[in-house]
This record gives sequence, C-alpha cells and structure tokens, in this order.
Amino acid sequence: MGKITGFLEYEREVEQYDAVENRLKNYKEFTIPMDEKALKNQGARCMDCGIPFCHSGCPLGNLIPDFNDNVYKGKWKEAAKILHSTNNFPEFTGRLCPAPCEEACVLGINEDPVTIENIEKNIVETAFKEGWITAKPPQTRTGKSVAVIGSGPSGLSAAQQLNRAGHLVTVFERDAKVGGLLRYGIPDFKLEKHIIDRRIAVLEEEGITFKTNAHVGVDIDVNTLKEEFDAIVLCGGATVRRGMPVKGADLKGVHQAMDFLKQNNKRVDGITDFDEVLTAKDKNVIVIGGGDTGSDCIGTSNRHGAKSVVNFEILPKPTTGRPADQPWPYWPMRLRTSTSHKEGVERFFSISTKEFLGDKDGNLTGLVTTEVEWVFKPGQRPELKEIPNTEKTWDCELALLALGFTGAEKTIAEQLGIDMDFRTNIQATTKDYATNVPGVFAAGDMRRGQSLIVWAISEGRQAAHHVDTYLMGYSDLPLKDDNDLPRV
Repeated sequence: MGKITGFLEYEREVEQYDAVENRLKNYKEFTIPMDEKALKNQGARCMDCGIPFCHSGCPLGNLIPDFNDNVYKGKWKEAAKILHSTNNFPEFTGRLCPAPCEEACVLGINEDPVTIENIEKNIVETAFKEGWITAKPPQTRTGKSVAVIGSGPSGLSAAQQLNRAGHLVTVFERDAKVGGLLRYGIPDFKLEKHIIDRRIAVLEEEGITFKTNAHVGVDIDVNTLKEEFDAIVLCGGATVRRGMPVKGADLKGVHQAMDFLKQNNKRVDGITDFDEVLTAKDKNVIVIGGGDTGSDCIGTSNRHGAKSVVNFEILPKPTTGRPADQPWPYWPMRLRTSTSHKEGVERFFSISTKEFLGDKDGNLTGLVTTEVEWVFKPGQRPELKEIPNTEKTWDCELALLALGFTGAEKTIAEQLGIDMDFRTNIQATTKDYATNVPGVFAAGDMRRGQSLIVWAISEGRQAAHHVDTYLMGYSDLPLKDDNDLPRV
C-alpha cells in the first residue's frame, strides 16, 4: 500500500494553522489546506505492513491502507468510494476524531504515524468539490417505517443506513436544527455548521424526513410513536451532565460547559434571544475538566476576550510519551495539547475544587482549591487524597464545569418501560442493539455512554443492520465483521 519506500522518503506532514492572533478574531475553521502533491506524499507513507492494525484501532473498521494507496496514486474518486463504504460522514470524523487509528499505525511503533485523519478529511472534501457525493435514494421501498430519536452522529448514520435499506425514516430532533452535539456543542472553529447542512441536504434528498423542535417524551408522546412506526431507534446521547457537589456551586457564574458552548453556537448562528448571556469577556475564567469539552471552552473563552483562562484537571499530568502499561497498538492516555490550549491557557493537574466563593449578591468571585494525590493499591479502586497545606484561592468570575456526562436521560425509558444499566444508559447489547421493549433499539452514547464520534457512527450503522433484520428477517446492510467490501 502506498509507495514501497514512501515511509523512508517522506516525513509526517499535517495541515498548518492560521496564526493565533488572526483566528481568535472569529469562529471559522483555521486550518491551511495542503496541496495535492503533499497529500499524495502522505498517502505514500502508508506501509505494506501485512497486518494493518489501523483497522482494529478504528471503531468503524475503515479500509485505511486502501484509501491511502488510492490517494498516493491520485485516484481520489476511488478513495472516496472506499472511505464512504465504512463511514457515512468522514467530513465530521476527519475534523473531530482523536484518530485512534493513528495510534495503532504500524509505522507509529518507531516513527511518526501516517496522517490518516487529515487524508480522510481531504478525500471527502475533494469528493464534495468534484460533485461525487450525490443523493442515492433507494430504488424500492419496503413499506416499513422507522423513527430515529436524536440527530447526532449515531442517529444520522442509523437513519441513512435504514433509508438505504428502503425503509421510511423520520428523525426527531428536540432542538431547532439537526446535528445534535455536532451543531450545539462542537465549536464552529472546529466544525463550521455549513458542513452539517451540506450533508443533511443529501440525506433529505435521499428521502429521510427530519422533524425539529420535536422533543420526544416531552412534546411528543413516545408511546404514540411506537404505535405509528414499525421500529424506534434511540440515539439521544448521554446528556445528563456531571455536577460538582461543593459549596457555592449554585452561585451565578458557575455554569455547565455544554450550556456555555451551546449558547455560543447559537450566537454564531445569529440567535440572540437569551435570558442570560454567557460570556467570558473581561472575566477570569476557570475551566474545570481537562478533556475535549474543557479544551473547547478554552478556545471559546479566548475568542470572547477573557481576562485570563485557567484549566484544572483532577488527574495527574500524563506523560508525553506512551505509558509503559499502554503499549502499541492500544490507545495511550498521554498528554495532549490541542489548538485551543496553544491559544492561551494555564493548565494545572492533580488539583481539586473545594469551594466556590461569591459576593453578597450571589455572584461568583473566586474559588478554593487543594492539590491532591492518587493512591493506587493492587486490586482496589484508586483513592484520592488531599495534600495538606496546599489550599489556594483563585480569582474567578466564570467557572465552566467540563466534567463529562453520567448517562442518558430517563424520560423515554420510563415512559416505555425500558431497562437501564447501572451507568444509567439504555440497556441494549451489541448482539442486536435491542432493548427489552420489542421494536425499540438503542445506539451511540445513549447505549454505550459518553464516547467518540467514530463510535457513535459505528453504533448507528451496527444498530441499523439489526433493525433491518428485525423488520425484514434478514439484512444486506454491512456489519464491521463482514468479509466483503461493505455496500455503499
């Protein structure tokens, strides 16, 4: 695959970024595209490695060496066909996926891995530019109808696969526009929303119906949907946010990260009707949580014009290299520095917030922290201990809680009598993605808990196969373990 000696001849090269002082002035994507020759060289680095571990690293099972080889040879249309055979939305994953495939790349054992994610993004963008991505409605309809609840990556992939099988698919979205967290959560500087709109237009032309401002379980009786549709697929995500049960957490100025990010997405979209505008302008901002959501809050706060931005993480600072207990090709928990981090932030690890401080009017003015250490004992859960005499008070007018999610909302599950697991996710096994209620299935974060975009798309595709089997008795929709090239 690629050029036999390509990995010896070419160094890893990725897209460059617009200067920080320029990109902080707006919410647009700021990558600088590579020319075609440079991209071909990157495709040439893909080794004829015998066993492509990148396949196992990718939850979608993308045929990575195959599309790399076609990029190297300049066969972009063939590369796009191969890429779409396993991934419904590479324009999303090519921008947002943390690229576990690259961590599993054989070349990455002792050299820089192949730039798989960037190649993926350029393949799909070339395909859109050349007009190769067009609507492909099914030639026949089965007469069966499916309701997909949630229009995030899992819901959209399930909908497209089921529509390809010939079923009549309706997607219900509680927000005003389709996209789930892609639309109302991911900052525009990572994913401009016209990228979503471009794909939704294709899905609508293929025959999928989208109903927005349709909050199933609140505005729409889910039992009515069960009567009207032959099957239901729950793809509502893991949306219950983890709180912080410490003194002062109810002060004005302490907000959930997703509230902050969602409102900013809406403002960029031109929506301005808010009871309270969440802004970081001229404020000392502290982001609590060191993951991707925390990083997104940092980038957004800097674009608002924050006075200062600080980031807390309760876990110890990871190593820059691969930890010894996380060998290749496994995903390593190492220190990752995002483009938002590089725009300006102070990062602190092994630090815990003990109390939020406020004034007489209930406004946040600061917070108190302590340093912590983790005690690891064989066979036991790690124990968190405070380090004595390490308390510190910080000035803070805006605290953003980026602490992750604890599971799925219970409304629909309670109304339908669906079992939930001990993590409060919808209980449905990977055997058939079916819940205990006949005809009701679950996929994505709502089933597996908070996870990656590639897992969401994979889950939607897998669930669609089993829903199709439930409706028709068999399915031609692909599964990841198919031996043949999946059907586009």
